[in-house]
Amino acid sequence: MAESQQIYIVLSQTGTILSRILHLITKKEYNHSSISMNRELTQMYSFGRRNPYNPISAGFVRESPHFGTFKRFSETDVAVLSLTVSEDTYKAIGALLEEMIRCSKHFHYDFLGLCAAAFHVSYRRRNHFYCSAFVKNVLEKYGVEGVDALAPITHPVDFMSLPGADLVYRGKMRDLA
Repeated sequence: MAESQQIYIVLSQTGTILSRILHLITKKEYNHSSISMNRELTQMYSFGRRNPYNPISAGFVRESPHFGTFKRFSETDVAVLSLTVSEDTYKAIGALLEEMIRCSKHFHYDFLGLCAAAFHVSYRRRNHFYCSAFVKNVLEKYGVEGVDALAPITHPVDFMSLPGADLVYRGKMRDLA
């Protein structure tokens, strides 16, 4: 039998101004999503703030409970989902994330796409993502089982209903360790 690995989808509500605005618009419990290759969540990847003090400077980011936005907003609520993928898929996703880190200046935050998504309108541009569009794109690109069940415009909380996703933690980010 082929080896399998776990990847993690981290849903969060940080309390930033943008997350509070999104919460008012969407009425959803979580308004940010990230992907991680390890259960400790020491490295998460998403599209968000490059600087925790500047919401306009945004793009592809590495995140961690130990630095950046999650450290600044210590009361961040999270839900951590686990997905089982094949060893090959796990390695391919890891390679993609490493390549995106090397070429991060070519990826941009999709403010227009995010605004459109809030009103259930799909708007896509090359190399532009907002957090949930990025996570969904990664899952789709590598054929992760169940991703086709998600709505075309996926909001972070929608990953809670992803077939095969297991909720492994719900609480404060600071209490994860």
